[in-house]
Amino acid sequence: METIRKPRKYMNPYLAGVLLGLVVLAANFVSGRGLGASGAIKSAIVAGVQTITPAHAAASPFYDNFSKAHDGKPLNSWLVYQMLGVIVGGFLSGVIGRRLTWKVEHNPKIQSRTRLIAALGGGILFGLGSQLGRGCTSGSALSGMAVLSLGGFISMAAIFGTAFMLAYFFRKLWI
Repeated sequence: METIRKPRKYMNPYLAGVLLGLVVLAANFVSGRGLGASGAIKSAIVAGVQTITPAHAAASPFYDNFSKAHDGKPLNSWLVYQMLGVIVGGFLSGVIGRRLTWKVEHNPKIQSRTRLIAALGGGILFGLGSQLGRGCTSGSALSGMAVLSLGGFISMAAIFGTAFMLAYFFRKLWI
């Protein structure tokens, strides 16, 4: 007879929000910078281009300037280590909370493949937008708001305002 395990509850969202705010403030005090994920992705892309096509990377001002700013080692950025910590922490949280599965949650009216394609497409669009906006939600909005930057508040309002307006059209992909 199989025993059914009750999944552990998630952290209280208000407590999690306060803790996230404290992490952002601590990052500003410790490193002099806020948090952000898009910088780690950019570092990985630059390192990949340097490895695969070193001549192209050396001839491109973008890759060359980015590499010089990181002493020629784009993967040796604290943002890369931060993102590795986020990935490992998320995995450990799933294991400890017994929520780690290979199941894709989605609306019964759509297929897993549709959900995954929509998530990938949304991630790519958000990544492109973070480069055009010079930062992701963590770097631009959360870290900006933590230092009381008007731009941070505007970024957060734009991100959540746009999400609120578009949620109706995409809700069947998630619920």
